Amino acid sequence: MYCLELAGQAGDEPLARLEAERAAASAVERAAPGLATARGVRLDRVPTLAYTHRVSELLGRTDADVESAAALLSAASFEKEGSVAVRARDVRSSSGVSASAAERALGGVLVDRGFAVDLDDPDNVLCALFSEDTCLLGWRAAESVRDFGTRAPTDRPFFQPGSMNPLDARAYVNLAAGHALPDATVVDPMCGTGGLLVEAGLVGARVVGSDAQWKMARGTQTNLAAYLPDADWEAVRGDATSLPLRDDCADAVAFDAPYGRQSKVARHELADLVGGALSEAARIAPSAVVVADRSWEEAAEDAGWRVDARFERRVHGSLDRHVHVLSRV
Repeated sequence: MYCLELAGQAGDEPLARLEAERAAASAVERAAPGLATARGVRLDRVPTLAYTHRVSELLGRTDADVESAAALLSAASFEKEGSVAVRARDVRSSSGVSASAAERALGGVLVDRGFAVDLDDPDNVLCALFSEDTCLLGWRAAESVRDFGTRAPTDRPFFQPGSMNPLDARAYVNLAAGHALPDATVVDPMCGTGGLLVEAGLVGARVVGSDAQWKMARGTQTNLAAYLPDADWEAVRGDATSLPLRDDCADAVAFDAPYGRQSKVARHELADLVGGALSEAARIAPSAVVVADRSWEEAAEDAGWRVDARFERRVHGSLDRHVHVLSRV
């Protein structure tokens, strides 16, 4: 068993658990606010997750107080060699437990069991995670790479207002293509500035993008060349309702649909554009994620998709993003 430390806010937890399950873990279940457990984990995929900070091999579960955690550690059976350190967290400040007090007490237990403590470069790290009335103890196994700030939309060679931030783009790629990564082909038929494709390429996928505007297609080419210089990618001008791609050529489709303020896009009414893009997506791939400013569930079902999940995520006061996670029927 494993423990997952989730990123984001409380409202992000269902998305975080599903991202982890689709991209890296199996049988993910909520354990406490900010924490989940999983039966199995592909540890090599954990560095690519957006809404999971780190994964630990679960040692045990107990009440959220230092004495209970120390008793659990004293009684636990484990085989570790080398130096150790303890990292404790009061997750979302929900338990009231002092992290420093927990680290001292648990470190003392490990010293009594014959381990040498190395706070700077330990061979093993024990994570003590306190959340509300629960404590999970586990040996740290893998961490996600938190480098999303280096790819802020405004820092890209090509930028347009409204570009998706890379943290969310990575999560949506994992939701769409996680089972097939890293050897996946991901298509974005409305690629804009290429943010989704950049994140897909960085986790190992071959990426294909198209956009109705030459400006956007060329801008995506510029961004992909900057972030994926050695990767396999294509970006062209094209119509999302009539993609020049053969049936079942991709593992996943992911796109950010135009918002309602744009009532007509590239000669298409918005509903016709999104519906047509959904139909084309179902023709070329078995899995998709569609981000929009409203629910397109009915259009997705009409196009041959099953809606596995839909998340509503607040962007600002006048905009919520609806994230549709789809599987072809």
